[in-house]
Amino acid sequence: MEPQNVSFRVAREDLVTSVGWVARNLPTKPTQPVLRAMLITADDEGLELAGYDYEVSTRVRVSAEVAVPGRIAVAGKILSEIIGTLPNKPVDFRLDGSKVLVSCGSASFELPSIPLDDYPPLPSLPERTGSINPKLFTEAVTQVASAAGKDDSLPMLTGVNMEIHGNQISLAATDRFRLALRTFEWDPASSDIEAKLLIPAKTLLENARTLDTGLNEEIGIAVGAGEQVGREGLFGIRTDNRESTTRMLDADFPNIQPLLPKEHTAIASVEIAPLLDAVRRVSLVADRNAQIIMEFSDGQVILSAGGSDAGHAQEVLPCAFTGKDLKIAFNPGYLKDGLSVIPTSRAVFGFTEPSRPAIMIPEPEEFPEADERGVFQTPETYFTYLLMPVRLPG
Repeated sequence: MEPQNVSFRVAREDLVTSVGWVARNLPTKPTQPVLRAMLITADDEGLELAGYDYEVSTRVRVSAEVAVPGRIAVAGKILSEIIGTLPNKPVDFRLDGSKVLVSCGSASFELPSIPLDDYPPLPSLPERTGSINPKLFTEAVTQVASAAGKDDSLPMLTGVNMEIHGNQISLAATDRFRLALRTFEWDPASSDIEAKLLIPAKTLLENARTLDTGLNEEIGIAVGAGEQVGREGLFGIRTDNRESTTRMLDADFPNIQPLLPKEHTAIASVEIAPLLDAVRRVSLVADRNAQIIMEFSDGQVILSAGGSDAGHAQEVLPCAFTGKDLKIAFNPGYLKDGLSVIPTSRAVFGFTEPSRPAIMIPEPEEFPEADERGVFQTPETYFTYLLMPVRLPG
């Protein structure tokens, strides 16, 4: 039996982001009604807010004045909406039988308490594996996750594949039409760690986006240590007052290395901002999911698209181009996704044939030069976005 008179007071500004973070990770359509619950544990150290749906668990600590310790549970998404609208004053919680009373200033709410008899035990965070700068982690995950698949019937493609080799991490994702690969360094707890993990892209991206990238402190990655790395099937992230776990995918990520071209017959460098604007404009007349055509020649690229009913559009942009003239077509959405996560002002394209995958990479320090065969080697890069072309009509 839970105590019948739990009560505590907490500053609204301390509560709003924490409640919002836990609520965002709660299921919209839970398989069991009890999984709507946000657990609030009041103890001598303040509050712990938690949520769990068998796939993702979240816990966050918040300072509070606890009059009577204990545990309460209410519908998390509703609580988050309520806290978000309250004035910036202390918020009082009190458990009264089967009701949770929430009051702030002149506003008061009465919420049904959720019984926790059937609530599953929250998983423990695996042992710390290493740490990483939060801004770097968020950037890398954002760059890669957009290329992950959305089809749950192909679970191996809905994840981000993380390979750890000592102080090197590579993240990769693909939906068979595009592929993103990012490498970076981190601070492992053990210099000889080797691991291959497949983490659901959607929850990994949600976790990355909610990190405080202004933190000077590194975040902890927790997937176990030694021979136990990855054995628990949980991917854990810990900051100073938050921790979360995500159940990893039990599937094999495809071998992507053979897909990455080592050589190119043509190279182009285009300024990203004007190219993105042009893609958005020109694709307005493309039929739904139709291609946008790019014609590269010396000094320029011509973008064009035409739908059967919507007409035709064309735009010319300056472009540094070396190689044989090329006409290639892409899905405009996939093209925009790739361009929007390249952090340099210009993107470099590498081409082989109009029917073969092309790559986009951040602009390297030196523009690649052709060898005696007229072939360009792929420059060393920390990020690669590979894009399958769309077959040109005719």
